[in-house]
Amino acid sequence: MRFVDEYRSPDIARGLAAEIAELAGDGHHKIMEICGGHTHAIYRHGIPDYLPDNVELVHGPGCPVCVVPAGRIDDAIAIAFEPGVILTTFGDLMRVPGGQGSFLDANSRGADIRMVYSPLDALKVARRNPDRRVVFAAIGFETTAPATAATVLRAAAEGIDNFSVLSNHVLVGPAIQAILDAPGQDLDGFLGPGHVSTVIGASAYEFVARDHGKPLVVSGFEPLDVLQAIAWLLRQRQEGRAEVTNQYTRVVPWEGNRAALRAIDATMEPRATFEWRGLGEIPWSALALREEYAAFDAERHFTLPGRRVADHRACQCAEVLTGRLKPWQCAVFGTVCTPENPIGTCMVSSEGACAAYYHYGRLQLGRDAHAAPVPSP
Repeated sequence: MRFVDEYRSPDIARGLAAEIAELAGDGHHKIMEICGGHTHAIYRHGIPDYLPDNVELVHGPGCPVCVVPAGRIDDAIAIAFEPGVILTTFGDLMRVPGGQGSFLDANSRGADIRMVYSPLDALKVARRNPDRRVVFAAIGFETTAPATAATVLRAAAEGIDNFSVLSNHVLVGPAIQAILDAPGQDLDGFLGPGHVSTVIGASAYEFVARDHGKPLVVSGFEPLDVLQAIAWLLRQRQEGRAEVTNQYTRVVPWEGNRAALRAIDATMEPRATFEWRGLGEIPWSALALREEYAAFDAERHFTLPGRRVADHRACQCAEVLTGRLKPWQCAVFGTVCTPENPIGTCMVSSEGACAAYYHYGRLQLGRDAHAAPVPSP
């Protein structure tokens, strides 16, 4: 990739749009983009305007901030109020609402919760504050798990004993499996996530085609990437095939990043179960620190409330995360719930579907509103 313009050519986009229209034919095609980054790219670049009406894109559970349940936010806040604790986390998590408010709300009540750009920054905080206990609230799919793993390995090597991790790392494969197993899903294919695939590889999704007969194309994030991936999905459907293909070959290796996977495997293991916002309990779908690294596991050092907290009753983020609703179909979208006053995580997160539709999809709203009735809350 020499210049970004290579992936934003209007002439090539129009050619791909014509190919997509021909491949789509008269049938209806419902495609889920798993990654929140794809949702933002789709609406930022006006991809729906290049698609025929019978090609429908729906959002999936690929926003890591969005799928963390409110109870885990409350667990982190409880840790933050323990004596001598500094809680650190990524900026996306600071405004996510829990049952006891957000991290920013907790700071206003006297907690010390700090934004960092990486877990290694959290480790620096621990070095500079040897008399404080520093906890990193880790979040993300396999994309960010290697950085957490590397930080734990560094802390162990340096013998830093005032640093620990509250792991909220989740796994994309079990989430896709849960969606495919859910009754009433009528998905015809998937745009595979680009960022997480740089770590786990395109081969990690072979079960989608093998066990469920659904095609999946791992896609990049530029407009021509997305359009080409959609064309590849439709061609598979036209030819009666269901395969996993890798459109994003300039970044994603078929077998993944072996060094990153080794670091994850050395320090973490799948949890027996974990609650996801919108998907409920999914077995073996999240990562916890291994016994060998128990000294760096915040869940072993602190007593967590562990309560299940219901989402705001007006918020339909769960339905958005599973592709059952478009964001604008939520009764509070863009009125009570905005990026300045978010009710749910899909609006507060920079990768959330509601935030993408709000920032980039308002003109699209009118067109989509004629395609399906808005359900009552």
